[in-house]
Amino acid sequence: MRVALTRRRAAPLVLLGSGGLLLAVVLLAVGVGSVPIPPQVTLEAIYKGLSGQPLLDLEVIVWQLRLPRVAMGLLVGASLAMSGAAYQGLFRNPLADPYLMGVASGGAFGATLAILLGLSTLLIPPVALVCALISVAVTLMLARRGRALHTTGLVLAGVVVGSILTAASTYLMLRGEDRIREVFAWTLGNLSFAGWKEAGTVLPYALLGFALLLALSRPLNTLQLGEATAHSLGLPVERVKWLTVLAATLSTAAAVSYAGIIGFVGLITPHIVRRLVGADFRLLLPASAIAGGTLLVLADLLARTLTRPAELPVGIVTTLLGGPFFLYLLRRQR
Repeated sequence: MRVALTRRRAAPLVLLGSGGLLLAVVLLAVGVGSVPIPPQVTLEAIYKGLSGQPLLDLEVIVWQLRLPRVAMGLLVGASLAMSGAAYQGLFRNPLADPYLMGVASGGAFGATLAILLGLSTLLIPPVALVCALISVAVTLMLARRGRALHTTGLVLAGVVVGSILTAASTYLMLRGEDRIREVFAWTLGNLSFAGWKEAGTVLPYALLGFALLLALSRPLNTLQLGEATAHSLGLPVERVKWLTVLAATLSTAAAVSYAGIIGFVGLITPHIVRRLVGADFRLLLPASAIAGGTLLVLADLLARTLTRPAELPVGIVTTLLGGPFFLYLLRRQR
């Protein structure tokens, strides 16, 4: 009780500190590269870009090349972390992640299909998005009992749909071995393509998901008491479950479709944040979004600087960082 009270009092400071850290990470990520850029130039470029003023020299690099990539990293990281926190609350399972409903396998199948059919790179994300949404729709249909969604059924249906789509993707890759490198590059996560157009496409899905999940924060708190208790308190349990899945799916599907499959951000970020601000979803969800965006921008910075001039897929970096850290957390809980 005392720990929970202390965390609640410290939560505003944690949120404020997280916001400051996020700003510092953005300036660092924009400034580090083949051409170093001072933070002042970055801030001036942002001001001029937003106000429509002409850009000069380094400001062009900031506004047209580096900042869109950082913005996409923030959107994708925030979407994955917030969706992960929501799924962990919905299923009351700390191992739930944003890909539980088959979003990742559906997106990977769509991207693989688009690449092997030789479609334009501009068409790969829309095809991946459509396939990701279809895979989640199939998962929901399989798990549905009348109007009710059973959480155990959702998990099982998600695993089955994901396994089938993974097998189908593997088959397609074997049929098109000459393009298998391109498929792997997408499935391991990549933010290098990101421009303002791509970030603008992901933004509405992310904002809609954020708004819905924030509106569901109180019901998610009540749901932690158990479905029967929550129902007895007047909570429309089934409606909350449907809306949570819908909101988390929309933001995750958009992120996966444009950035590929980036592991562990949606799994470990809520765990870290929960230790700082507690389990209250009114704080946990926004804090997870900030922390997820910060983590992915940092991981992308490592991905493009560790083996410079070559780049690592950002999904490899998040997995190498997140895997050992998650094992450390599990060991500490014993």
